[in-house]
Amino acid sequence: MSRARILVVALVVLGCAAPAPAQLTLAKDNAIVYGHHHIAASDIAAHKKFFVDALGGTAITFGPQKADVVKFPNVLIFFRVNQKPTGGTRGTTVNHIGFSVPDLKAAVARIKANGFPMITRTEVAATQQVVDDIAPVNANVSIAFALGPDDVKVELVEQKQQTVPIMLHHVHFFGPQNTEMQAWYVKVFGAKARTGGNFPAADLPGVALNFSPSPDPVVGTSGRSLDHIGFEIKDLEAFCKRLEAMGIKLSVGYRKAEALGLGVAFVTDPWGTSIELNEGLGSVN
Repeated sequence: MSRARILVVALVVLGCAAPAPAQLTLAKDNAIVYGHHHIAASDIAAHKKFFVDALGGTAITFGPQKADVVKFPNVLIFFRVNQKPTGGTRGTTVNHIGFSVPDLKAAVARIKANGFPMITRTEVAATQQVVDDIAPVNANVSIAFALGPDDVKVELVEQKQQTVPIMLHHVHFFGPQNTEMQAWYVKVFGAKARTGGNFPAADLPGVALNFSPSPDPVVGTSGRSLDHIGFEIKDLEAFCKRLEAMGIKLSVGYRKAEALGLGVAFVTDPWGTSIELNEGLGSVN
């Protein structure tokens, strides 16, 4: 499906949503926040079972066609329905997406009870301890990995003090030029650079952008199970002009559906990650 057609579909779908309190709660107070994951779904029922039943997201629908969306605190998941992806997230520039939970053992049990595999053992170092599909990182942090439909890889991070059952935690980029990736997202989106740990990172309100080195080549996201990622941006038109002034070419130029109050554009990062830029998703609920 062409980017132009995707954009038209997105405008139609989102335009049918009734006004409601903002789901992207951080958007009202910040110029740039993470907005959504967009997944190419060969089987929408399987994805809803994973993201709703197994992970605990909330299913919502838009418009007369009842388009499916799943919401979590500070991130929305959209689907390109009945489109078999060319591969999973592993091997792409966005290796996986991450959520935080207050009780990792309970979250793992729920995923397994819904019939989805845990892949923690294959995703951590061979020397790292794994017990009941959970890997302790230190005295305060444990992680686990699950594999969703169409090989969407998801990491769960335990945050015991968290007061909601699950929420957006991070987006994890892989690439041979991981430090250059970090610098690009800091420059373009104003994320705050952070070093230490096993990889460089950059923080935006409500999300960490993590950048791991990859000894193997990676491919871009377009056509894979996580087709593109998305940011919600205030004054998107001005932001797009700033990108162009920086020499960054938009793959789909800025446009706005006046009746809907929704701005949309697309850009691709230098390593092939497809990125949707939005203004107006804060009203989706």
